[in-house]
Amino acid sequence: MTFYEIINLGEVFMLLSEMKAKQTARVVRVGGNGAIRRRILEMGILKGSEIYVEKYAPLKDPIELIVKGYHVSLRVEEAAQITVEHVK
Repeated sequence: MTFYEIINLGEVFMLLSEMKAKQTARVVRVGGNGAIRRRILEMGILKGSEIYVEKYAPLKDPIELIVKGYHVSLRVEEAAQITVEHVK
């Protein structure tokens, strides 16, 4: 499975890049370093934000997301830096 379990919290989280189209998640952690992390945070992808995965491009890269009412595109590589919990 692609999920991993945080043992001390007893909850199952996943990476944003593992979400399927038409699913909603809440951001648990934004990883990455330097400019990539800063860019993700500046786009409004913050801890606690809800993200709706609108669709994937035909070759599965990039991902189109809806964050706080705005359409945002992220590369799968960047989305792999974001840990989320599945909401719906």
